[in-house]
Amino acid sequence: MTARWAWPMLLASAVLEAVWANALSASEGFSRPVPVVVFLVATVASVVGLAFAMRHIPTGTAYAVWTSVGTVLTVAYSVAIGAEGITWLKALFLAGIIGCVVGLKRLDHPPDAGA
Repeated sequence: MTARWAWPMLLASAVLEAVWANALSASEGFSRPVPVVVFLVATVASVVGLAFAMRHIPTGTAYAVWTSVGTVLTVAYSVAIGAEGITWLKALFLAGIIGCVVGLKRLDHPPDAGA
């Protein structure tokens, strides 16, 4: 994988993190086979994608983005299916998390020193 694909790979891995988190919840303590299989496949794919992305993105940044995007998507899915409520304050904090992720991405490519 080239450096060009590191960020898309990281974001795809974060989506898979949200998939496995929600599948884990849906498995009801590993008692439902289909969500268990989804959990296992998504977990492996998510961590493998994170590992590949970390070849070009610093570990701290990659992990922070992976967990943050996964968290926001997990909450968004839970809200969408009615399993969790949303308040303006929760939405504000989730937006703050996304703002921090955007900031980390921007810091990955600092502006030219001569500018």
